[in-house]
Amino acid sequence: MELRHLRYFVAVAEARSLTMAAQQRLYTSQPSLSRQIRDLEEEVGAQLLTRSARGIELTPAGRAFLDHARSVLSQVEAAAEVARRAAHPAKPCFVMGFLTGHELTWMSEALQILRDELPNIDVMISSQKSQQLVDALLKGKVDAAFMRREEGVPDLAFHLLVTEPLVVVLLSDHRLTALDAISPQDIVGETFLSASSATTPALRGVIDDYLRRCGINITVNHEFDNPLMAVSLTASTHGVALLPAYAQNFLPRSVTSRPLKGDTPTIDLVVGSNKANGSPILKLLLSRLDELVARVSRKVH
Repeated sequence: MELRHLRYFVAVAEARSLTMAAQQRLYTSQPSLSRQIRDLEEEVGAQLLTRSARGIELTPAGRAFLDHARSVLSQVEAAAEVARRAAHPAKPCFVMGFLTGHELTWMSEALQILRDELPNIDVMISSQKSQQLVDALLKGKVDAAFMRREEGVPDLAFHLLVTEPLVVVLLSDHRLTALDAISPQDIVGETFLSASSATTPALRGVIDDYLRRCGINITVNHEFDNPLMAVSLTASTHGVALLPAYAQNFLPRSVTSRPLKGDTPTIDLVVGSNKANGSPILKLLLSRLDELVARVSRKVH
């Protein structure tokens, strides 16, 4: 008895027709299928199928045999699947999220660290706003996120990467570009662009705190959701914005930057993770953050 005999028998029993089983399920000729069924019945030593006006019907022996035939085929398929998985194990998947723009600096080095140790993993990348990354971490959709430190999320852990200074971003032909460094007093009266308190509260908080410490009251003329939007607004409104230094990586020729004088405000870049995430890949990445920072520092300088 061969497995094909069992497959043919089950197909005929389920279709209740030799013709339909042969043409639509087995893609063989009806005479050939009839011979296979006769061979099976001879091997079993009992008639399994009968013809009637309603088509093919199972004999009592056939009904008893059908359950066992299905079970055997199911076990064979399960064994084959286990063998396939052993021969080609599924790659573990790890999802890294990046605050939009930071992937330019950190992604390639983080990927290299992971794949040096774990060459057979799949890494997926997600670029989002910081608060979207918080939501993705909480829902388990992202394993590690390069982001801002956010308040009010006790289920997340934040691991400091670097502290970035803020710089002044303005048009390349702006009058203030004549200065080597710009004081907060210099931007009074300019069209001022600031981070949205709704979508980028961490950056907005740093900017507001800095201006307050400097004793300056500046009206925010336009808000931006991310540095790319800030650069676009700078070009279109001839405004001035305070942005983390990494934004200098994607300034067009028409926009430039200058450092701030005096006590420069800073903002932390962290790697966020869910405290409940037990991924060994996450554990590896977190254990190598010092190396990651060193790699990026060498590349930048």
